[in-house]
Amino acid sequence: MKIVGIETFLAPPRWLFCRIETDEGIVGWGEPVVEGRAETVRAAVQEMSDYLVGQDASRIEDHWQVLSKGGFYRGGPVLSSAVAGIDQALWDIAGKQLGVPVHTLLGGHVRDSVRVYAWVGGDEAGQLREGIQAQIEAGFTAVKLNACGRMEPLSNPAALNAVVDRAVLARETLGPERDFAIDFHGRVGVGDAARLLRLLEPTQPLFVEEAVLPEHARQLPALVAASTVPLAMGERCYGRQDFVGPLQDGLRVVQPDVSHAGGISEMRRIATLADTWGALLAPHCPLGPIALAASLQVAFATPNLLIQEQSLGIHYHVDNDLLDYLVDPSVFSFRGGYVDRPVLPGLGIVVDEDAVRAADRAGHRWRSPVWRRSDGSFAEW
Repeated sequence: MKIVGIETFLAPPRWLFCRIETDEGIVGWGEPVVEGRAETVRAAVQEMSDYLVGQDASRIEDHWQVLSKGGFYRGGPVLSSAVAGIDQALWDIAGKQLGVPVHTLLGGHVRDSVRVYAWVGGDEAGQLREGIQAQIEAGFTAVKLNACGRMEPLSNPAALNAVVDRAVLARETLGPERDFAIDFHGRVGVGDAARLLRLLEPTQPLFVEEAVLPEHARQLPALVAASTVPLAMGERCYGRQDFVGPLQDGLRVVQPDVSHAGGISEMRRIATLADTWGALLAPHCPLGPIALAASLQVAFATPNLLIQEQSLGIHYHVDNDLLDYLVDPSVFSFRGGYVDRPVLPGLGIVVDEDAVRAADRAGHRWRSPVWRRSDGSFAEW
C-alpha cells in the first residue's frame, strides 16, 4: 500500500490538519501543528512529503526514523511536530487497513475509560468559581487552571497570595473528592517557584505544571526538595531525551503532546520511559479533534496513565471547536469526567472532510499573545 498524496489544511481557530492518501483508497489523518506557527509546520510537512510519496504506508517506524533523523539537523518544535502529524496519519491508516483501533496495535487497551480534565482559565481570577462550578455540573471530576497572569521576575506578597487564593477557591469549590491542577505556564520566576509550591501544599493540587521554564529544568531537584506537590512538565519537550534529566530529578508527571513530541510512536516511548521512574503520563492536548483522538489511543494502551487533557470549550475556541470537524462528535462524549474507549478503526474518529476543506479556504493566522510587564519589558505568556 503506497502513499500517493499528502495534503495539509489550516483549520480555525489555530490548528493544522494533515491528510495522507494511499493507492488503496485508505486515508489517514494527523494534526501537525505548533500553535502560532502553523504555516511553518505546513512547509515542513510539504518538504517531508518529497520523501514519503511513493513509500509503503505500513512502514511507520522506518518513516519515523528517516523523517526525524534523515535531514541531519533534527529535533525542535517545528520538525518534531511535522513528524508527529505524519506519524498520527500513518497509524490511522494502519488501523483502518486492519480494521482495528490504534490502541489494539499498541498492545490492546488496559482500561475501558480514560479520565479527562477540563480547562477553567485563571489568567484573571474573577470568573474562576463560576467556571469551576460549570465543569462540576458538566460531570468533570478534575479541572486545570492557570496560576496567574503576567508575573514579575520576583513577585511581591500580594501577587503570590493571589496565586494561593486561586488554589484555595478551587479546593473549596471542588471539595476533597475532586482534583485540580495548576499551570504555572513558565510565568513564575525561578525565585518564586519554591515559595509558591510550599504555599500551595495545603490545597493539595493534583500537580503543578511547568513550575519553571523548560530551560530552567535543572532547578527541579531544588523544587522537588522544597515541596510534596507533584511536578509536571513536557508540553515543550519534543522527544524522549528531553525527559531523561527531569525524570532523574524527580519529575512525577510527564506531559508530552502527541502533536509536538513525534506523534504516537514517540509518545508511547516517553510513557514507557516515565514508567521506569514510577512517573505518570498526563498528555498535553489543548488542540483539535485529531490530536485528541491520537492522544487517547495512547492513553488507552498505557498502564501508567494519570489523566488526559482536552480542550472542548477552551477560551481559544471562539468560532470553532473541536467537534466541528467530526462526522460523529459523540465519540468525545464525556460522562462523569471520563471518555469511553473508541472502537472505530484507526484513530477512532471520522473527519468531516468537507468541513475541513471549507475551513482551509478561510484559514487562520493565530499567534501567541505578547505580554509585557508594567515597565514595558517582555513577560512570559
